[in-house]
Amino acid sequence: MNFQATQIDPLNSPHPIPWSWVMANLTDSNSTQHYYRSHSLISPNGEYKAYSRIQMQVEPEIYLSRVSSVLFLENLKTGDLQAITATSPFAENPFIGNSSDLAGTISIVLPISWSASGDRLLAREFESIFGSDIASDYALIWDKTLNSATTVAPTKIEFTNAILLGWSEDDHDRVLFQAGNLGETPWSLWAVDSQGDTLEATGNRPKTYGQVTNSIWAGPQAQR
Repeated sequence: MNFQATQIDPLNSPHPIPWSWVMANLTDSNSTQHYYRSHSLISPNGEYKAYSRIQMQVEPEIYLSRVSSVLFLENLKTGDLQAITATSPFAENPFIGNSSDLAGTISIVLPISWSASGDRLLAREFESIFGSDIASDYALIWDKTLNSATTVAPTKIEFTNAILLGWSEDDHDRVLFQAGNLGETPWSLWAVDSQGDTLEATGNRPKTYGQVTNSIWAGPQAQR
């Protein structure tokens, strides 16, 4: 499968990234810089709002284009705003900057759920490479108590692609992935904790919490 040709979410995720926007910008000759702001996700206790900002740098050679993103967390009581950074391979890294090593990569983070109490945030970190079959999800988990974030994916299992579904219904300290090998079915369910410990989760179901809101700021932004 060539993920460039896919006009819906590349992994058919229940929490889709703006893939049509990415594809449309590849053929836009009027601008090389494009920006997109995601929906906002408000915590169940009404204390926080999370959203992401996606940036796309289009190059004449499409395979060298780059999509990156930053997840923002806003305290609705104080107005404080902080960026949350993933540690997955293609994620935006302040120590790398615009390194040519990341040319051709796609790294899109989207908030998908709060915990039921609003003390943790779960975001989907989708990563891929233009013109390839490489595409998989990571889970970015922010913990209010620790004020820190961790990035996890299934470990000690064989898979080419993983799809983040949400929190595990059976164990609220774990997140639920569907993972398997490209071209093979069915894909299994796996519950992963913040340390990456991975358990088979047959019969489990994903849970999501929080209120999705769209504002005039959501969607494609002014181009450069």
